[in-house]
Amino acid sequence: MAEHQKVTDPTEGPVRRRKVPIWRAEGTTLARKRAVNAVAWAVSLATTIVVLILAVHIVFVAFEANASNDLVKHVADWADTLAWQFKDVFQPSNPKWEVAVNYGLAAVVYLIVGRIVTSLIRRLA
Repeated sequence: MAEHQKVTDPTEGPVRRRKVPIWRAEGTTLARKRAVNAVAWAVSLATTIVVLILAVHIVFVAFEANASNDLVKHVADWADTLAWQFKDVFQPSNPKWEVAVNYGLAAVVYLIVGRIVTSLIRRLA
């Protein structure tokens, strides 16, 4: 079975048709869409994980979680790494507010950039 596609050539008058196998025309597009959607999903998942790490760190600081707990230490280390340039954007006198505002800002920026990148990737499909 073949699907007919219109091929127009302005120098040749009438429209002529070229046969393209359906499996090739649709299969390639479907595979490409799946690949692009998989990449977009991976970017979205990574963004969500980063935002969750930052949010959990904010909660740990706000509720004064046990700083000697391994989970709290690991989340704090990851959050410090992920918040790189945002750690000291604002410097309120209260350390809890400082973490909430700066790490919250980092989370919002990651979320916005992640959504934009995901949207751009999906446009390729």
